[in-house]
Amino acid sequence: MTAFGKDFYIGASTAAHQVEGNNIHSDYWAMEQMEYSSFVEPSLDAVDHYNRYEEDIQMLADAGLNAYRFSIEWARIEPKKDHFDEEEVEHYRKVIACCREYHVEPIVTLHHFTSPKWLICDGGWDDEMVVERFAIYAKYIAEKLGAELRYICTINEANMRLQIRAISERFMKMMQAKAVKNNESQQDTAKEEKLEGQVQVGINLSDPMERMKLGAMENAKIFGTPQPHTFVSSASNQGDMIVCKAHQAAKAVIKSVRPEIKVGITLSVHDIQWVDGGEEKAKAEWEEEFSHYIPYIQEDDFFGLQNYTRSVYGPDGIQAVPEEALLTQMDYEVYPEALEHVIRKVNSELPGMPIMITENGIATSDDVQRIEFIKAVMDGVKNCINDGIPVIGYCHWSLMDNFEWQKGYQMTFGLCAVDRTTQERHPKESLEFLGSYNKE
Repeated sequence: MTAFGKDFYIGASTAAHQVEGNNIHSDYWAMEQMEYSSFVEPSLDAVDHYNRYEEDIQMLADAGLNAYRFSIEWARIEPKKDHFDEEEVEHYRKVIACCREYHVEPIVTLHHFTSPKWLICDGGWDDEMVVERFAIYAKYIAEKLGAELRYICTINEANMRLQIRAISERFMKMMQAKAVKNNESQQDTAKEEKLEGQVQVGINLSDPMERMKLGAMENAKIFGTPQPHTFVSSASNQGDMIVCKAHQAAKAVIKSVRPEIKVGITLSVHDIQWVDGGEEKAKAEWEEEFSHYIPYIQEDDFFGLQNYTRSVYGPDGIQAVPEEALLTQMDYEVYPEALEHVIRKVNSELPGMPIMITENGIATSDDVQRIEFIKAVMDGVKNCINDGIPVIGYCHWSLMDNFEWQKGYQMTFGLCAVDRTTQERHPKESLEFLGSYNKE
């Protein structure tokens, strides 16, 4: 099998809340415990990565991978406003040291969807104060752990809030149309479920409107507002710009402490395609999903690209997935060609910017299908490198089956299965297959 070269990173990704367990000071933990939660189940112990990180990193390294992208949990580091937990800093220092021990490059993300609960109570991600608060946290991490890091992603999928807004608007229009028709047919329900496959995160649109109203009342008690501005909630244009400012502020303070650290951001990008009559809508979608961020990221050291599938636009907007298409457990179309397409598109608009694929994967119970998916995407990555595009790494989502946000534990993205009754790890053949790309 063709190797990518000694300087190319081939690894796997996780997010703290999805794997560590007991993230009790976070906004997500609070939302999961609600009586009228939109989560199908709570995260609880997750897959206990907090205590089993060495076993997991060794497993990754033994398979041949040389990079591990993981997140530091802000809610652990700063559980109360202006109170920083030194023991949690030491925990992540040990995780980083463990990576070094096994010759694995630690690629750290400072914010992967979850926030301290106090931050959301103070106004959350639609309030300008978050820019300063995130910068304070980023500087603290740079001071405490920066000497041991080469790569930092500030914010995971900074554009997710706009994607959530778009799908929320489509969902509300659908609900309004149903109310007018007073028609609760099975066909309508099926359409609602497919909406969830249009955004690259696990969300749950199956709750009835009355339950959503009760949930809003519960939010008011917990966060002080019926519509808390968490990171994975619908954003205004102002909220979107706040995220951009938070990234730039974090990058500035990291560089002030450790100028040698390479700093970037990650975005969730679909392979945007169109059929006759859909070109303008497709171009507008790409502008919202990627291009309008360029002024805020063009001076970064690298770009974190996250892709899972494509979106096809027609004259009436986004089109349904073709009936004959294979779907993942997340209702995404299985379309591994998407990754090569978006690498080329990003490179055309950010020429020369090093590209790190920070997430790409498939939710399936069929590991043979996962292996075929990996083979197809890696062929595409190799094509891009051969054409001179500066792709510097590929991190598969995810290292282990884990907590897929509002979807719970039923979505299996992992290169390793976990028996959550015992927390025993069961590496899949796909883990060794991905690692084989690093072996001569």
